[in-house]
Amino acid sequence: MYTEPFGWRGWLLRLGGPMVALVLVILAWDLAVRWFDIPAYVLPSPERTLDHTLADWDTLWEGFRITFLTFLMGFLLGAVSGFAFAVLMDMSGWVRSVLYPILIASQAVPVIAISAALTIWLGFGLAPKLVIVALVVFFPVVVNVLDGLNSVDRDMLNLVKSMGASRAKIFRYVKLPATYTPLFSALKLSATFSVTGAVIGEWTASTSGGLGAYLLQANSRLNTAGTFSAIVFLALLGVVSFLLVVGAEYLMTPWRNGSKARRWSRRYWRDDKP
Repeated sequence: MYTEPFGWRGWLLRLGGPMVALVLVILAWDLAVRWFDIPAYVLPSPERTLDHTLADWDTLWEGFRITFLTFLMGFLLGAVSGFAFAVLMDMSGWVRSVLYPILIASQAVPVIAISAALTIWLGFGLAPKLVIVALVVFFPVVVNVLDGLNSVDRDMLNLVKSMGASRAKIFRYVKLPATYTPLFSALKLSATFSVTGAVIGEWTASTSGGLGAYLLQANSRLNTAGTFSAIVFLALLGVVSFLLVVGAEYLMTPWRNGSKARRWSRRYWRDDKP
């Protein structure tokens, strides 16, 4: 599938819409606080939240950095292991028939329940947080990549086999490209969910701070403005993670963005004449 590249007007419209929506949400938030006279300890105004964010900027930024690193390492761990697991199940029907039902059944267990067990097994620190984030990413990657591998045209496989292609070349040139679209769909879906996994990990096993630990401290002190400041940073982290995946998709699938069909016009045939 080819997508037409955006000009400066297209990018302006694409970025302008979300910015306008964000401004409207902030305005509605501020008006609701003012009109209904909501106490600050229930819902702080945008101005109060901004003041707290600026006053505690260093702590929030350090928490953002810690949570982002936890997210990034766990995300990569889950993506790589999920991709390898899907390839293994595609190569062996026996492995797939045994492990796929177990994998599906495991998704019925809430991540927050697993996090408590992981803290007992791995202790406090970085390890359980990485595993929690990786588990959030793992299942969508396995399912989507496996679907991509199964969607390869059988006639194409028979053709390259008849031409003497090895299993390694079949995977590299036929099967691997078929996984890109479902893989990045899974990664974009997991990019925001894994931020939640990082926060849950910091709630249960953090020893180095982070936005999750900051949220717990703000809640214990009834610091609603601090809670909303952390929520804003978590939302920013989700947007950044999603854009990183989109950027990686753009770089790894150039054929989806590098072709633009010529538009028809009355002078279509004349334009080709010298």
